[in-house]
Amino acid sequence: MLEKLRLIFTIPELRNKVLFTLALLAVYRIGWQIPLPMIDQEAVSEFAKNMSGDLTKFLAKVSVFSGSQLNQATIFGLGIMPYISASIILQLMGTVYKPLEELKKEGEAGRKKINEYTRYLTVVLCLIQSAGYLWFVIMADPTGTGAQNMTNEAFEVANTGRLTIGWQFTAILIMTSGSVFLMWLGEQIDEYGIGNGISLLIMAGIVAMMPSALMSLLNNATFELNGFNSGIGLEKIIMLVMMFVGVVVGVVFVTLGQRRIPTQSAKHVRGRRVYGGTRQYMPLRVNQAGVMPIIFAQSLLMIPPFIFSYFGGGEGFFSGIMGGLGALLGDPTSMVYNLVYIAMIYFFCYFWTAITFNPKEISDNMKDNGTFIPGYRPGRRTEDYLEKVIERITYVGAGFLALIAVVPTIISELLGVDYMVASFYGGTGLLIAVSVAFDLVQKIDSHLVMRNHAGLLE
Repeated sequence: MLEKLRLIFTIPELRNKVLFTLALLAVYRIGWQIPLPMIDQEAVSEFAKNMSGDLTKFLAKVSVFSGSQLNQATIFGLGIMPYISASIILQLMGTVYKPLEELKKEGEAGRKKINEYTRYLTVVLCLIQSAGYLWFVIMADPTGTGAQNMTNEAFEVANTGRLTIGWQFTAILIMTSGSVFLMWLGEQIDEYGIGNGISLLIMAGIVAMMPSALMSLLNNATFELNGFNSGIGLEKIIMLVMMFVGVVVGVVFVTLGQRRIPTQSAKHVRGRRVYGGTRQYMPLRVNQAGVMPIIFAQSLLMIPPFIFSYFGGGEGFFSGIMGGLGALLGDPTSMVYNLVYIAMIYFFCYFWTAITFNPKEISDNMKDNGTFIPGYRPGRRTEDYLEKVIERITYVGAGFLALIAVVPTIISELLGVDYMVASFYGGTGLLIAVSVAFDLVQKIDSHLVMRNHAGLLE
């Protein structure tokens, strides 16, 4: 393994890609620590400590998926979530809006146009989210006590707790520019670095928060046999370690899992030589959609709690219903939240698979190349067979993702472990980190193979 890692830095092209990617990730982590000057960081930190349990869990879950830091007012506070949300919106519109559907069929030119629309929509979402965060969290009274003031006195209007119009506009522009800059970083990694830029930014945020979560767990642990009903004892630590190993093994197993469909190529004669006639197989991944369904589902689940809570702030029957729905969907440990979460994961698994896997196109390509599946006639029969197989394995992959998604809730409720710890060491945070890391290793491996070197996965 050490020899293979050494090879990475002996190939100039691969070395430059790896170093470039690491440099941009370092820039991302530096910007993570730069605060907004017009916000009182001590007040924000104090507010984060005194938040209700549900809100703390919600912000922790948001931070995992978006690479954001909403419990601290920094220039990268919104993270990459606006870009992810914009991508989701355009992907969904591409299935129902005819002009976007036609753009998808135009190849590289259409893809560039859709990326351009995604950037514009990202800016709009950044402006909306940054304004909402500033007005409803920073300058409002989130605690309901009337004493919360998280603005810097040097920038506010006569000690009112509200920034001047100019500084409000500046704060919104800074947070918007921060997210747009992260979007640009991700695109630069895609073009000049190695791996998926957006996924690597999310993984970097997850990995950076893991040590603090681990220290929080160790500080609250007693390392004694206390039983499962009192504190964090040795039993719970052992169980957490076992679940950590189990999730890692499960993620690797499902990521590598394939449904191999045998194929047969037709024989053809050229001169005196016979070509073709070989038996091969078509690998279909069990988890065809990767981690995208979880990211999509979580990003969409961020919106309803704020909408329902906004309409539920008044009095009356309607406001009461809206407030109750906002509380349920804003609590990651509630039954309603997790049922909606699982349903959305299944939906996006099938949705993303339908986008990335086209049985008709594959069937036509096989027919043109003289390849067929034994027992199935080329054309419609092959297409129907591929569609049936992909539907079945997608159901299994979606079930695995749904199981991983609710693991933090199970750990938090049954073992009494802090939700922040459970998010990183037993659930989706770990899933994203392992999946993205594995994808990165595969891409490095392909570079080594092209250079006639042994790959990392051998």
